[in-house]
Amino acid sequence: MILASDIPLNLWLALPTAAAYALTALIGPRVAANMGHRLLSVPWALHGLGLVFALFAPQDGGLRFGFAPALSVTAWLMLTFYVLEQHWFPQLRTRWTLSIVGAAVVLLAAAFPGTALHTQTSPWLPLHLALGVASYGLFAAAVVHAWLMTRAEKNMRMGADSHVGLPLLTLERLTFRFVTAGFVLLTATLAAGWLFGDSLYGAQAAWRWDHKTVFSMLSWLTFAVLLVGRSRFGWRGRKAVRVLYIGTGLLLLGYAGSRFVLEVVLGRVT
Repeated sequence: MILASDIPLNLWLALPTAAAYALTALIGPRVAANMGHRLLSVPWALHGLGLVFALFAPQDGGLRFGFAPALSVTAWLMLTFYVLEQHWFPQLRTRWTLSIVGAAVVLLAAAFPGTALHTQTSPWLPLHLALGVASYGLFAAAVVHAWLMTRAEKNMRMGADSHVGLPLLTLERLTFRFVTAGFVLLTATLAAGWLFGDSLYGAQAAWRWDHKTVFSMLSWLTFAVLLVGRSRFGWRGRKAVRVLYIGTGLLLLGYAGSRFVLEVVLGRVT
């Protein structure tokens, strides 16, 4: 028999958060827009509190991180940007499928909470990780807006209601603002890892050309090409969206993908 004391505390926090996300996804489309925004803020707040505990709980050895917490923080940041945008652009309609994404990553992070970072690493390492995950969140927000832009463009060509709430050009500007901001943070993250890898990770885990580094550099190059292509050659529409998707996929493989292989496939905790 499973006793309540046998259930990890992070799971106790994850279950009501996932349930709140699922309930929001179910009820949200049936209520007024203002009420829907308020509903979404409840699981979003619970998610944020859960992240603070999961990442910094002292009884679990301090700062913990891994592929699932990285995805959870990314989803929370993506929802944060989306919730804030709804205050600036009230006509932007809520995408309730994002609540399903939130519920999924919360449960995934509870099942795979990551590993405690070594005590010999630099106290600046959390800032380095925060920069990297913030870039993840910005690119995730860019992907969501690119998807909305593609859908709006397709519906406009078919003469149907776009069901987005924002003009196509506004969506495009927002998409590339997120891309630009994410590129700046990704550049800072890679530069810090290259210049200060010894002090951040220790001499045994400094900058080296492993799978994480290779995929991260490829993603950086892809986003650089995207921004140059838009600035110099006017890339937009499907071509720009495809390059964005490719760069984001490479970025996911860079950290989350490599950590998934280490933690789940190979069962390594280092």
